Amino acid sequence: MSPSHCGARILRRAPAADKFLVYQTAEGKGDPLSRSVLVTGGNRGIGLAIAHAFAEAGDKVAITYRSGEPPEGFFAVRCDITDTEQVEQAYKEIEAEQGPVEVLVANAGVTKDQLLMRMSEEDFTSVLDTNLTGTFRVVKRANRAMLRAKKGRVVLISSVVGLYGSAGQANYAASKAGLVGFARSLARELGSRNITFNVVAPGFVDTDMTRVLTEEQRENIVSAVPLGRYAQPSEIAAAVRFLASDEASYITGAVIPVDGGLGMGH
Repeated sequence: MSPSHCGARILRRAPAADKFLVYQTAEGKGDPLSRSVLVTGGNRGIGLAIAHAFAEAGDKVAITYRSGEPPEGFFAVRCDITDTEQVEQAYKEIEAEQGPVEVLVANAGVTKDQLLMRMSEEDFTSVLDTNLTGTFRVVKRANRAMLRAKKGRVVLISSVVGLYGSAGQANYAASKAGLVGFARSLARELGSRNITFNVVAPGFVDTDMTRVLTEEQRENIVSAVPLGRYAQPSEIAAAVRFLASDEASYITGAVIPVDGGLGMGH
C-alpha cells in the first residue's frame, strides 16, 4: 500500500525482537492491511532483495537462514529446511510474531556442482533434499493456514538451469526443474481455494556467488545473454512481488523467466 493510503511510514524497532523492524504509520499504528510474508533463505542475495521488496511495500517479513548472521530489519529464524522439525518450529515462531504466513517465497537452495562421473550419490540427493524436498516441507506447512483462510500466494524460486540445462549441474537442474511440476500440480490441486502457485526462474544474477568468477568467466556468461548483462537481485524481487500482488490474482501455474532472454524457448 502506498503512503497516500496510510500515511508516511517510519521504521521502529520492535521491543521483543531486535532483528525485526516494523513498518508503522505516522500515527504509530501498524498497517492493518500488511501481510505476513516468509522468505526462506532470505539472508543474502536474491532472497534478501525479495525480503526488502516486501518490507518496503509495508508487509511483515520473516526470513529463514541456515548459517551465518541474519540481516537486520526482519524477523529472522535459523532453520535448516532439510529438517521437518526445524521447519515446524520456525513456523510456530513466525506465527507467534506476525501471524499465519499469507505469502511464502521458497528461495532457499544449495549447489554441489560436479560432472556426472564424479558426482557422488550424496552430492545428488543432498541438493534435491534442500532444493526440492525442502520446498515441499515449507509449502506443505504454509498451506495449513492458507487453506483455513481460503487464500494465499506461493512463489518458488527455480532457475534458468532447470529449464535450459547446464553441464556439471545435473543435480541442481533436476531439483529446479522439479519445482515447475510441483508448482503446477499444486496450482491445479488448490486453485479452488484461492491459493496461487507460481515459479520465477532467474538467470545469471549479480550476487556474491557470481562476483567470485574471473572477468573472463563473467564475459563468457554475459555473451550468451541477449540483454548482455547480469540481472540485479532487485529485478528478480520485482517479479516475485508482482506474483504475490492483487494484480496477479488470476495468474497461477506460471513460470516467469527473469534471465535476460538466456533461456527463451525452453
